[in-house]
Amino acid sequence: MISVPGFEGRRVAVFGLGRSGITAARALQAGGATPILWDDGEAGRAQAIGEGFTVEDLAAADWSDFAALVLSPGAPLTHPRPHWTVDLARAAGVPVLGDIELFARALAARPKDQRPRVVAITGTNGKSTTTALIGWVLKSAGLTVHVGGNIGVGVLALPEPTPDAVYVIEVSSYQLDLTTTFAPDVAILTNISPDHLDRHGGMDGYVAAKARIFAGQGADGVALVGVDDTWGQGIASRLSQRVIAISSNPSPLGGEGGSRSETDEGFVGPSSAGGQPEDTAPSSERLRRPPSPPRGEGYVALPGAVLKDGQIIADLTAARSLPGRHNAQNAAFAYATARALGVTHDAAVAGLLSFPGLAHRMEAVGRLGSVRFINDSKATNADAARQALASYRSVFWIAGGVPKAGGIADLADLFPRIAKAYLIGDAAPAFAATLADTPHVIARTLDDAVAAAAADAAFAGGDQIVLLSPACASFDQFKDFEARGEAFRAAVLALGAVPETAS
Repeated sequence: MISVPGFEGRRVAVFGLGRSGITAARALQAGGATPILWDDGEAGRAQAIGEGFTVEDLAAADWSDFAALVLSPGAPLTHPRPHWTVDLARAAGVPVLGDIELFARALAARPKDQRPRVVAITGTNGKSTTTALIGWVLKSAGLTVHVGGNIGVGVLALPEPTPDAVYVIEVSSYQLDLTTTFAPDVAILTNISPDHLDRHGGMDGYVAAKARIFAGQGADGVALVGVDDTWGQGIASRLSQRVIAISSNPSPLGGEGGSRSETDEGFVGPSSAGGQPEDTAPSSERLRRPPSPPRGEGYVALPGAVLKDGQIIADLTAARSLPGRHNAQNAAFAYATARALGVTHDAAVAGLLSFPGLAHRMEAVGRLGSVRFINDSKATNADAARQALASYRSVFWIAGGVPKAGGIADLADLFPRIAKAYLIGDAAPAFAATLADTPHVIARTLDDAVAAAAADAAFAGGDQIVLLSPACASFDQFKDFEARGEAFRAAVLALGAVPETAS
């Protein structure tokens, strides 16, 4: 655990006693503060009491005595309206912080030569895989690495800092909204597409929250920015620190030279026949991509390869856990981060090729005859599902749940790749209407969808892919995307499929 100094002998309000809240309370107490905890749920309060914390109804508390409010990222800071604790804190002039800000202050309290290095990753899609991949590459290179934040272990529950350590931290837009001094050595923005707009008051607020990952960096900081969207381009163009652009557009960054094979859709990596990964950027998608910003250095990510200055620097065709263009982008972020931290080229590439993959992100979970089952339950919006759908020439697609704004209309250019869709959850009727003439059936439950998709894929013959990439939140039928992914895995194995592991 990381103790948080700076509040010795003072009362700190902590609202929201999920993973981040209860961990923040422990870290504050270890640093000498007196945390005062509250949660709207009885279970959270009971856990806090069981650990010996002071639990007090913050609605009736004296806020003039609080040094800070530590707010759960699940509670709104500004929109649709501020949480009631935020209103009380602001009325009393009490600063509102989050666990990432406490982490930043704990590191800043140490002498400069005793601080660890920090890599922080955010973005609408790809941040969890990128976080895990960076952690893997750095560990493989022999560094002392701690991975956490919005993925896995809460950031304050990670081991106490040592000068040789590297913290690889995934941060959400909610967490970034609650930061003021966070200053990672390497800050990464994978991409931006509309998401969580209700919590940020629209797209401008969402983009501003994501951009905060770079705000505390000084001249020595390194900013890695995905520039395949206009928001990333705009952010990259305004930064004054060292900027490394990551693009899947070969023209502005990659040049035209180098040893690579190109079609009108870009680099062709592994064979796309028989359900194998293929180019993830159809021509229509490539045409609507704006050009990347011309300034700064950069890497180009194409299916099966990472390029710099038109030359392939990492051949990913042997990396079974990194199929498609989007995973090549994840690899480019990981490679650039490793090199920025002093890892050799050979060690960085070796780490990429040995990455075992991340559960629920394009995870191969089993094979039944010639049918492979891919678990992409983490795809909770259409843009994330695009990456998975575009990775295969033909799929039997399982989708649905609680739909996001816009549904799947933006995926229409990929409908020809859908052999048949199996629709589940609340979104099923709307998705069926959008799919129109694309073969589909409303399966309602995930178990029914898996069984039907497996039967149809087997009947089709040859190598086939059954893909769970829901393009929806999971909360109508499951606790979270992880529970949905595990249910998919269980349903696949119940059919007699042989578990599949990356090699």
